[in-house]
Amino acid sequence: MNMIPVTSSNIHSVGYEGTTLAVLFHSGGLYEYYGVPQSVYSSLMNASSKGGYLAAHIKGVYRYRRVR
Repeated sequence: MNMIPVTSSNIHSVGYEGTTLAVLFHSGGLYEYYGVPQSVYSSLMNASSKGGYLAAHIKGVYRYRRVR
């Protein structure tokens, strides 16, 4: 999956393929979120606070797993 670097104090880069959203944190943790619509991915990428958007609209909403 192609990861796109983002400007965020918490998130290093974001990837999206199919309906899977991948989030790599500056801490090194990589998480995949499943069943994420394109509209949610687009909103995340356009959010002024990517970490805030992730916390409010993705975490606790979509099934996920820690990859590393």
